[in-house]
Parts: sequence; C-alpha cells; structure tokens
Amino acid sequence: MTASSSTKRIAIIGGGFSGVMTAVNVARMSKHPRHIILINAKRPLGRGVAYGTRRPEHLLNVAARNMSAFPDLPDHFVQWLRTRSEFDTVPDLELRERFMPRMVFGDYLKSMMHHHLQGMGDEVTVTAEFVEGVAVDVEVNGSSGVVLLEDGTRIDADRVVLASGNEPPAALPGAELLQDHGGWAGNPWLPWHENLPGDDGTIVILGTGLTTVDSIISLRAMGWLGRIHAVSRHGWLPEAHFRGIDYHDFPSPDVDLTTLGLEKLRALMEEHCGKLRELGANPAIVVDKMRPFTQQVWKNFSVEERLAFAKKDAARWNIMRHRIAPEIHAQVTSSQLTGQLQVHSAYIERVEADGEKVKVCLEGGESLTGDLVINATGPQTRFSSSKSLLLSKLMEKGLISPDDMDMGIRITDDHTAVTKDGTESEVLLALGPLLRGTLWETIAVPELRGQASQVAATLVGGSAAPAEDLSALVEFII
Repeated sequence: MTASSSTKRIAIIGGGFSGVMTAVNVARMSKHPRHIILINAKRPLGRGVAYGTRRPEHLLNVAARNMSAFPDLPDHFVQWLRTRSEFDTVPDLELRERFMPRMVFGDYLKSMMHHHLQGMGDEVTVTAEFVEGVAVDVEVNGSSGVVLLEDGTRIDADRVVLASGNEPPAALPGAELLQDHGGWAGNPWLPWHENLPGDDGTIVILGTGLTTVDSIISLRAMGWLGRIHAVSRHGWLPEAHFRGIDYHDFPSPDVDLTTLGLEKLRALMEEHCGKLRELGANPAIVVDKMRPFTQQVWKNFSVEERLAFAKKDAARWNIMRHRIAPEIHAQVTSSQLTGQLQVHSAYIERVEADGEKVKVCLEGGESLTGDLVINATGPQTRFSSSKSLLLSKLMEKGLISPDDMDMGIRITDDHTAVTKDGTESEVLLALGPLLRGTLWETIAVPELRGQASQVAATLVGGSAAPAEDLSALVEFII
C-alpha cells in the first residue's frame, strides 16, 4: 500500500516479536494516518529466531496462559488457541498450563500481523508494507531519516525503531580460522544439522543454556545416537518449571526491594531461599517473586553493583529464572542418565581445527574433540563489539550510544535512543534485547509485550497499555 505525503512513516527494523508487536500496537492505538514499513531479514517475517523453528519438539519456556502478545489482554493467546482444531478437546485448565510448540506461537504472531496490518480497506488509519532486506545504516536529517538497505534501497521514515533482537554468539578465540570448516557451527540458529555426523560421531556444544537444550532435544527427535558433550564455565543446565507453594514472607511489605542495593538484597534472597529449602520447596520461588521488581532494582543499582551482579550472580540467576518445560527437562535428564549426554564444567580457552574435526581446548590442558562443534554460548553482549553493520554504523556516527554496562543501547524511559552527545534522538527508538544493560530482564514475552506497547505509544503520542501486575505470573508455574 502507498501512503500520502501527510502520513507519518514509521520504519521498524526487525520482523520478530518486538518489531511485529510494535507495528500491531501502532495500528491498534493510532488515531492519525501512519504508514508502517516493517523491514525483515533472513528469518521468516513475524517469527524471528525464537519462533521461526519448524521443529515441533521446540517448546515455549512459558505456559500458554502467560504468553499473550498484549499486556491488556492476558487471555488472548489461550483464546486464539481455541480457534485451532487440534485444541478443540483440550480442557481449559490443561490448555492454559500447556507449553506450546514455538512454531505454534509463531503462527499466532503471524495471525496478529495479518489481522492488524494486512487486508485493510481505504478508510483505515494505518497502512503497512513489508520489506525483505538487511538494513545497514540510517541517515538522520533533522527530525526524519532514511534507512539504507544492503541492496541500495532507501526507505524514507519519520521515525525508525530498532528491534533487531539478539546478536549471534561472540566469536571464541580461534574461531576466525574455522569459518569454512565443516565441523564448526559458529551460529547455533543456522541449520547446523546439515553437517550432522553419523551415529558413531561426537557433537560438542559450547554452552549449557536454552540454545543447548534446543540442540539436545532436536538431536533426540532426529534419532541421532552419537555422543554429546556440553561444556560451560559452571556446567549448569536450565531447571524445570514447577508448581510452587504459597509463600507470603517474601517480599515483605515493609521492605522496598528496589532501594536495598546489591549486598543487602543478595543476603535477603539467600535468607529466604534457605527458608524455602527448610520447607521442602524450590528456592527459585524467591527469584520468581522478584519479577515485578527486577527492572527497577536493576535501574537503581550503581554501575559497580551491576558489574558485580553480572560477574558473581548472573549465571545462577539465569538458570533459576529462565526455566524450561518439565517434559523438555525430562528428556535432557534422560540423555544424561543413558550416558549419551555428558556435561562439563570448564573454561573454554580456544577452538581449533583437528583435521576434519574441531578441538575445544579447555583450561588445565584438557580438550574435547567433536565431529561437529556448536557455539551455543549465548548472544554477544558487549555492545561496542557488535558485529551488526547497522549498529556499528549508528555508533560510529554517534546516533546511538552504549549504555553504562556496554550491553546495549542507551535510551530514555519512553524508549527514545540517546545519542553520543547525550541528547534524545528525534528519529530512533529501541526495544528488546538491545536494552539488556538498561533493564536486564528484556528477552521474555511478558517484558517484550509491555515494551512494544510503550514504543507504540511513544510513536503515536498516546498512552501505553496499563503496566502489568507481574505478581500474577508467580502464582503457580511461570
């Protein structure tokens, strides 16, 4: 569709959850003519990395009842599931607590996109177009900009939203010499299974987080019978969701968690984790109950406290906070019990070619050798070292700046990007994993849907959906 010269043009770079739901919320909120250009690259539009999988064994990490794409419509995803014939006979309670395949959630996002952004008549306020291409730069001219694509296409826009999602993992020492090696998979979100060795082979997965779990589950689903090694500094695999207990002692109503500071907060949480263990309950309940406060706690930490948390506490926090479906956890445990999967706790020093195999050199002189080695160490988090041509260009020109932690983009409270000289951009906004250093919790749907609503409100000059009461998410399984 085309837009008139008086219509405000919004370019959104990124066609995953954050980008699509920003566009959808603009369509829902706007009372004046706007034209959205949704720029997507590589992954299926509307799905992104997380929901672009075609493998049914990849499940959501959150129960269906907490996966609505809209903060003001908490049952929206469950109601949408009722439109699909395969769930007709599933009882309501079971449906709400089920961990759905991620590709089904991708279908949900695509349907939201089609409903709100396509098939519109002549009288609509918001129109949309979808562009497939890689954005490599943004030129800012006063209060408007131009998005430049890799193929030379230029897209005029009044506002530009950066919703590019997670970056690929950081390169490991030695990986630069393995780019064309058939046994090296430097990006776990590309089709590494095309180089799958035979059942007498060995696969080494670097990292023990959610992406590693995906890889293990896929290997099981493919019926692969070889040996799997997973290695990380701590050797901790994600924990399973669980049904909690009523625990009202934390947080205490007379304690402001957001102003305690790291040392006192850590001591308080350890105290209550101990109490829960004495009750025979999972101490992760304390982490769950922190969820309504986490972003504000992080904002109030000093830079020194944030750095200390990232160094000492972040690994354990992530394991307890970002859990997996019980049935997925059971499969991973089964792989360990049968001996197919062996988990190692060690520092990875470098990777190097060993003929047709790849050797992973560990601290202490030990090593693991795999027919296939997959780098699942997690997204690159040092923002100033970003491999994104777009983000590097914007930083180089001073149109965006790293946050205090150098983990993402510096923004204002309404998601406006802050330039190198400290002024608010008239053109650029950002959301999603790009805000890790500012918000810490910024990768899960309950956080991202609120951000998409806020960015849309900033774009249209309206009000975001009411802030969610995240305490409701910790009642049972989250």
